[in-house]
Amino acid sequence: MRLRRLLALLCVLGLTLVSACGGGRPEGNLQVPAPDALEKAGGVTEITFWHSMDASNGIALTTLVDRFNAAHQGEVVVKPVFQGTYDDAITKYKASVQSSTTPSIMQIYDIGTQFMIDSHEVVPIGDFAARDGYDLGGIQKNIAGYYTVQGRQWSMPLNSSVPLLYYNKTAFAAAGLDPEKPPRNLEEIRAAAEKLSKVNGGPVQYGFGAAIYGWLLEQFASTSGQLFCDAENGRTGERVRSANIASPEVVQTVEWWQKMVADGLAVNTGRVTKDAQDAFKAGQTAMTLESTGQVKGFTAAAEGTFELGAAAYPVVNGTQRTGLGPSIGGASLWISGPGHSEAEKEAAWQFTQFLAQPDTQAFWHTQTGYFPVTTAALDEPEDKAFLAENPLFQVAIDSLDATQVQPATTGCAAGAMPQIRKATEDGLERALIGKDPVASLQQVQENVAESIANYNDSVG
Repeated sequence: MRLRRLLALLCVLGLTLVSACGGGRPEGNLQVPAPDALEKAGGVTEITFWHSMDASNGIALTTLVDRFNAAHQGEVVVKPVFQGTYDDAITKYKASVQSSTTPSIMQIYDIGTQFMIDSHEVVPIGDFAARDGYDLGGIQKNIAGYYTVQGRQWSMPLNSSVPLLYYNKTAFAAAGLDPEKPPRNLEEIRAAAEKLSKVNGGPVQYGFGAAIYGWLLEQFASTSGQLFCDAENGRTGERVRSANIASPEVVQTVEWWQKMVADGLAVNTGRVTKDAQDAFKAGQTAMTLESTGQVKGFTAAAEGTFELGAAAYPVVNGTQRTGLGPSIGGASLWISGPGHSEAEKEAAWQFTQFLAQPDTQAFWHTQTGYFPVTTAALDEPEDKAFLAENPLFQVAIDSLDATQVQPATTGCAAGAMPQIRKATEDGLERALIGKDPVASLQQVQENVAESIANYNDSVG
């Protein structure tokens, strides 16, 4: 039964391989191994690690892998393999399931969480922790909350981020705005953009610009305390059956965004996030929405050109209510079960623990800009020195710490979440080129309902 459901799941998610809809894969052991599995194996246990970290992030990750391998010489060796973007990686993972070549450990983006659970191919991190008495409470509560479904933590977070409002303080001052009072909601962003934009004689071409990215719309639901999906965002065990893409909060945000572009106050840079980032770095836009992963890049670009500011993610209306805030993005680590030896599973667990250590996370945070998933990392001398030199990171830390863990702030755990996000982007994109926002989002919501139903049917 597990195998038939997995094959159906792979087919409905678009795996274009004949073997995905026929053939077979042997059932595997999804239990945690004995603690002495590595000792019993003898020799060197090699594990494959598929990831999506490139450029400077990839260099930092390789450095950590080398450190782990050096510390476990003669016992474990981790072989990292870059698999492209998050979407590329999950597509390759689906194919590897059918060819019985899954990696020992896999980095999967946040919205792949429910799919990984439904695949029945992974050993939950929570089970390893329970075996060893490992304290998962050391992980930042909101980050742990995202990867916890029905009270069980399934994966070990590696790279996590939260979105912020970035703004050009120099442009604010030139426009007669107070650089120490960033906008808090959509109305205030528009009011600032009216003074900042060239169309009204302002100092920059456009007051606002951000990528067409579904994650940003999801955040406006989160900061408003609204569920993006039904079934408590899929967090209680009941399957998600609909996404609230045409909710009042999302509709209002898209209508606002459309009017900003139509009035020359915002630029439509499309779906490529780098294009929106580059526009902000070049001073063509004065405000943008981006993840904490851009603090370092924006800081470097602003040096000698303008003063950079960062603020908590805005709300749709009014001010932020106590306990509400954005949900995280990023990716986490999943340990494979079927087709892997007990020693491999144990070695993968040892590696995930290493990556979550405070000193390791302090290095990761300072080198990449991703949020430290382990709270104790912030007490490391390296991290303290880094925050002193880069105070904008504190904005993200404070924002996440102030957010209470609840269904609305932990994101939607739908198996079809990748399709939901893409469809949301389709609706936003149509609106920004002049289509009716309400009609566009309602159509997207209807299309998504079918995708969700197909997914749910595939897993039973």
